[in-house]
Amino acid sequence: MTNAPRRIWILDLLMLPIGVIVFFPFYLIIINTFKSLKETALNPISLPKEWIFTNYVQVFEETPLLRSMGNSTTITVASVILMVLIGAMAAYPVVFNDNRLNRGVTVYLLAGFMIPFQTTLIPLFQLMTDLNLIDKMYGLVILYLGGAVFVFFLMMGYMKTIPKELTEAAIIDGCSVWGIFWRIILPLLKPITVTSIIYQTMWIWNDFLAPMLFLNSQSKATLVIQIYKAKGEYSVNWPMFMTLTVISLVPIFIFFLVMQKQIVKGIVGGAIKG
Repeated sequence: MTNAPRRIWILDLLMLPIGVIVFFPFYLIIINTFKSLKETALNPISLPKEWIFTNYVQVFEETPLLRSMGNSTTITVASVILMVLIGAMAAYPVVFNDNRLNRGVTVYLLAGFMIPFQTTLIPLFQLMTDLNLIDKMYGLVILYLGGAVFVFFLMMGYMKTIPKELTEAAIIDGCSVWGIFWRIILPLLKPITVTSIIYQTMWIWNDFLAPMLFLNSQSKATLVIQIYKAKGEYSVNWPMFMTLTVISLVPIFIFFLVMQKQIVKGIVGGAIKG
């Protein structure tokens, strides 16, 4: 017992330099949002000699920031809700109606999940063009629904821990298959549902490649695209670039802080049940 506090103290001491290394990029980005372009180029690491807030004012004046934030929010919320619902509904029959067809579908989805997204860009762009989904926000949402496969595997693993006696008892009581899913299975999936929402939200909010390729209009640009546009052809306005980066990170950082306890509960709950 006497050695336990000492071990904790040593562990904290070992974690301190790791914490400094992890925090340093955030420190570098944040302090340079309060500098001029000249000072950022000369002293990127030091604290500002004179703290200025004009970069934040300039960002809101020169870029459609609120519109882009609304675009990112709309695309993220719509995509995540649909992915979670589709993933959960797809996993439900696979787990509770085990047969050769469902096992084949699982293998098929697993094979597709292992293919890198970048290798499918050319045929995917052609398909999106043929379906008239280029430069459409709902087209990007449809594209992101491929992420439902990831949710499917998360849900499937968690559903296997649910006793089948629950569904059998509900069937005896006259509950329909649809009713079992909504009234019994889905409420029990809350920990893994929250975990899926967190993972997919952070992915879509920070995604650059898909919005860059499939959204062309300035009015439909996401926050990540606005950050990219701060880069000129021959130079980069670093204070503007970093200010946009901070603004785009604030919502997802707050979201992660609020939800981090839920993701731990989801992981621990799944481990205990497994």
